[in-house]
Amino acid sequence: MDDLNAFLEPGMLVRHPDRPDWGTGQVQSNIGGKITVNFREEGKVVINGSRVMLLPVIENESD
Repeated sequence: MDDLNAFLEPGMLVRHPDRPDWGTGQVQSNIGGKITVNFREEGKVVINGSRVMLLPVIENESD
């Protein structure tokens, strides 16, 4: 299966689709399909990009 998260770059904000309780996370690295994300409520997690499609968070300046 292809890397579903190849477009993710360090600094981008994401959410895990199956773990909303983890809150928003910031991508730390994306190397070889392994994405390291630092989530607010869970801490640093390494995610297999071929198994989980992380959801990008778009920051809204009006918030």
